[in-house]
Formats: sequence, structure tokens, C-alpha cells
Amino acid sequence: MNSNIVKLLFWGCLSSVSAAYGLEQGEPFPDCYLTPLSGGQPVPLRQFQGQVLYVDFWASWCAPCAKSFPFLNTLHAKYQAKGLKIIGVNVDETVADAKAFLVQFPPQFTVVADKNQQCAEAFAVKAMPSSYLIDRHGAVRHIHLGFKSDAIEQLDRVLVQLLTEP
Repeated sequence: MNSNIVKLLFWGCLSSVSAAYGLEQGEPFPDCYLTPLSGGQPVPLRQFQGQVLYVDFWASWCAPCAKSFPFLNTLHAKYQAKGLKIIGVNVDETVADAKAFLVQFPPQFTVVADKNQQCAEAFAVKAMPSSYLIDRHGAVRHIHLGFKSDAIEQLDRVLVQLLTEP
């Protein structure tokens, strides 16, 4: 069976399980550990609390993810100095797949791996990509599934609001 079909089935099953237990807006973001793609010790996501976080779950086989990376690079350049931290969380089974993707779509933001999908499960990821905007106090303020260019303005408005809040 094609590995992309297996992956889609996995995410479909995950979304049906997590629908009843999914992460909701207003809830605190779950803490989990993520590994730098270059290797090394896992780091807790909680270490970034106090910044506005844009946590984006992605995979190399995800066509909309390829479209989202230029947008994320633009957000990073525009808002990093104002306190935005973008974290791209890769869920590929192999680091080589993620690294090949990154050669084609180089990020200007932090990219980490979630090889065991424990973070994806904690966030109740339902689609690729899935994005979670988290305020400085650690509350999930906006959840966005997939990537479509018509959502760019809304995501930008939410970010501007979060970046102006204390």
C-alpha cells in the first residue's frame, strides 16, 4: 500500500479519535517534547511560553504544507521582532524525508521533529498542516486546519491582535 495513503488513513483515524477529546480554543497548550532535526536532546515546547507562538504541524508528503512555508517565512520576517515565535513541527517517520522537503522549501523559522507523534496527539492534530496560535499566557487562541490563501488575512489579523496584547 502506498505510504501516503497509509499516512492519510492514520491522520483520518487520529482525527476521529481526537474529535471527542480535541484541543479547544481557550485551553492551555499541551506541553510536549520536540527534537531538533539536526539531532540532540528533546526540548520542551513550554520553554517558549511568554511569546506568541504559531505552532504548525507539517509533513513532507503534504502539498498544502509546501504552500504554507513561504507564508510562514513572511510572518516570521514581519513579526519576529514583535514577539512571534514560529515552530514548525514535522511528523514524518524519517528525518531524511523532512530534510529533503526543507531543501526545497527552506524555513526561516524554527523546525523540530515529533517522530513519535506524541505532540501531535496532545494537540489533537486533525489535518496537515494544522496550526495553533497561542497567546503569551499559553492559551490556544486560534486553530487553523489546512492551508488556503484565503485564510492569510484572518491569520494575520489574529496575530496582530495577539502581539498587541500584554
